Amino acid sequence: MAIGEERQESQSQSEGKVWNLLKLPFRHSTASTSNSVSSLARSLLPTRRRLKLDPSNKLYFPYEPGKQAKSAIRIKNTSKSNVAFKFQTNAPKSCFMRPPGGILTPGESIVAIVFKFVEPPQNNEKPEKTGLKFKIMSMKVKGSIDYVPEMFGELKDQVTVEQILQVVFLDPERNSPALEKLRLQLAEANAAAEARKRAPEDAGPRILGEGLVIDEWKERRERYLAKQQSEMVMDSI
Repeated sequence: MAIGEERQESQSQSEGKVWNLLKLPFRHSTASTSNSVSSLARSLLPTRRRLKLDPSNKLYFPYEPGKQAKSAIRIKNTSKSNVAFKFQTNAPKSCFMRPPGGILTPGESIVAIVFKFVEPPQNNEKPEKTGLKFKIMSMKVKGSIDYVPEMFGELKDQVTVEQILQVVFLDPERNSPALEKLRLQLAEANAAAEARKRAPEDAGPRILGEGLVIDEWKERRERYLAKQQSEMVMDSI
């Protein structure tokens, strides 16, 4: 082979290597940019809801100061898989839910009851606004696993916040569509709870956690009061 041809071939190989080196970062950068754009696009898309709530974004309570009020909300699984749901509130010392969570099969619905102690207002004025909020979270689950609240902490990257519910007080002496709907939902929830109590254990799925939330709330309340009492004793010494 001639020397000129050898030099030309060597030069072509060197140029090819340089070109390949130049292309590698470009391809990597393009792939990285594409992934970033895809992640951004997914974050901008509206979150697909697994649950349908009724009411959709509020919890209505009869305004009865000094008493324990009840609200209700229907939760329906509109997805094609089993879904776990869980309630959270920013006032756990004065509120609790029944059930506090559970698992719904596709198309299944339940009417949950929310309990709240209504504090007497100052100067006998009705509260127009309240900072009390409730949050309903959901998570897709596989198979027939049992519901445990800890699953929402262990698999928090799979948890979706379905809705943050605002609290609205209703005048119990004044009829309104919201108050009438609340009464019907409470009656339905109580009837379903009584039916589950009368049914044998193997008659169907039971709402896990039912009957435990009240005891748990009472125990938490007793611990809180005991702690306050012990602090008062320590201060008096």
